[in-house]
Amino acid sequence: MAEAREIAVQIDHVSFSYEGADDRIVALDDVSLTVRAGERLGILGPNGGGKTTLLKVMLGELQPQAGAVRVFGRSAKEARREGLVGWLPQRSGADLAWPLSVHQVVELGMSVRLGPFARPKQEDRSRVESALELVGMLDKQDRPIGSLSGGQIQRVMIARAIAPRPKLLVLDEPTLGVDVRGQRLFAEMIETLQHELGLTVIIVTHELRTVAASAERIACLSRKLHFHDAPQGLTPGVLAQVFAHDVEGIFGEVHVDAHSAEDCPDSAKTHDHGCGCDHGESP
Repeated sequence: MAEAREIAVQIDHVSFSYEGADDRIVALDDVSLTVRAGERLGILGPNGGGKTTLLKVMLGELQPQAGAVRVFGRSAKEARREGLVGWLPQRSGADLAWPLSVHQVVELGMSVRLGPFARPKQEDRSRVESALELVGMLDKQDRPIGSLSGGQIQRVMIARAIAPRPKLLVLDEPTLGVDVRGQRLFAEMIETLQHELGLTVIIVTHELRTVAASAERIACLSRKLHFHDAPQGLTPGVLAQVFAHDVEGIFGEVHVDAHSAEDCPDSAKTHDHGCGCDHGESP
């Protein structure tokens, strides 16, 4: 039997709440998740469902009030400090305002490994060019970043994230505003990067099409983890449960016929909750 792959990210019973005006607002409720090295995982959920909070916990920007996170056996902060994590935030208009060339923008990503005052060496410049070549932007390296299209800027920012050669690449809403063809091209590029660099990839999004095209496994998150399996195991019932709050905002209160394993009748050996898991005993 093949040896199990290394665990890239281990999230154990993580909970996090924000202080509200009158009470605490729960963002994550007892979330556990395992991501193995070399895997492409899509984290799917509605706006306000806890995706950004989970992402910040994985990056070490937030400390959970309960539970723990390990990234390649280290704390999230240690993994970031060691350059093990490349991260692509949501695109902002500030990207266009930088008076820098494409090469210079990607070179800035090397500061994680080099330190803020170190000058890049030939090896570092080679890594920048290699990253640009992988995303198909090497021929644009001397152009001002502000002269590029939105899709081209996104590719440059991905090159910036992978230039230091991280082991884990985390992308936050990477296809926001991208059409169907662009999403397909994005999925092909991510698969290429995964194979060429041996990356583990986590894509955080509210777009089902993006994760279905780009991810080998999907985790559905709306404060709780509702599903964690291959995309083909995802059911309309689970999607209705995860996006119930969004739907209620349009149609009013919606009843979702979904329940947990604990609610199954004792006589049932197995029961399908749309998660692809066997909650009962083996016969």
